[in-house]
Amino acid sequence: MAASTSAPDPTTARHAPPDAVRVVGVVLALTAVIALMLFAFAAPAVESGPHGLKIGVVGPDPAVARIEAGLADARPGAFSPQRYADVEALRTAIEQREVVGGLAVEPDGPAMYVAGAGGAPVAQVLTATAAGLSQTLGRPVPVRDVVPLPADDPAGAGLNSLALPLVLGGLVPAIALVRLFPGRVGLRVLGAIGFAVLAGLTLTAVLQFGFGSLTGNYWATAAALTLSLAAVSLPLLGLESLFGLPGFGAGAVLMMFLGNPLSGFATTAAWLPQGWGAFGQLLPPGAAGTAVRSVAFFDGHGGGTAVLVLSAWVVVGLALCAVSARRRTVAA
Repeated sequence: MAASTSAPDPTTARHAPPDAVRVVGVVLALTAVIALMLFAFAAPAVESGPHGLKIGVVGPDPAVARIEAGLADARPGAFSPQRYADVEALRTAIEQREVVGGLAVEPDGPAMYVAGAGGAPVAQVLTATAAGLSQTLGRPVPVRDVVPLPADDPAGAGLNSLALPLVLGGLVPAIALVRLFPGRVGLRVLGAIGFAVLAGLTLTAVLQFGFGSLTGNYWATAAALTLSLAAVSLPLLGLESLFGLPGFGAGAVLMMFLGNPLSGFATTAAWLPQGWGAFGQLLPPGAAGTAVRSVAFFDGHGGGTAVLVLSAWVVVGLALCAVSARRRTVAA
């Protein structure tokens, strides 16, 4: 007896869009995705600049008032002056990341104080401000770097290059663990934590001992990097465990196409447009940049909120994985 072949359902065929229409739809969707990617990466870069940078000011009241007025006229909205009693208080504020730099009227004339390790663009704009002031006064205004970058990496290239590897360091192991251990939520979590610890130690060693890009306590910096990697990978694993590929994809888009360009890793969040920088600090890449920079150069000052944000993402990731594991146990 000849095998029968089922004819296509005329109802399905009638409602299915023609192949040409589907191709056009795919092309339009992919074009929209590329355009959004360009916007996500280009907009923060194009719109970046000094926005309300907290800068310390020291000196007699009349001189400080003139400085504040001059800063407002030279770069409207760029600076938010904070007054300090003396130069020592200003230096302490810079070291503790309360301000990004400062201008002090000293007995022998004004001087600009910067923190090169706090972000090259910020230090450059303060240096340029000092140069403009020098022309106005007709005498040089010295620039003193309170927290300089290491001599082996004066441009901070090592730290700046860490942003993308850190995000990929959370994405790639999550993808590998999902494929290698389908349904094994516990093994995935152990693998992600183990990778984060080992990668954190390794990356810190390469940057600090290999390139001389970091100067802080090795173990503290490695801990910050470990926490950062875990804050990327664990939420992705949790989302995939609960919602499958769509959940993983949504998390990956959040980390890569929002978290990465809004991280301010190389420039600090203060350099991004207002609102964008603050939002970026709520995502793992932005919090990671702040935490690592604070630990590596400022003895941890200014990194407390970032550590809390990273810890919250880790807890969320673990909670999602726990819920998924519980569901699987009940279902079995």
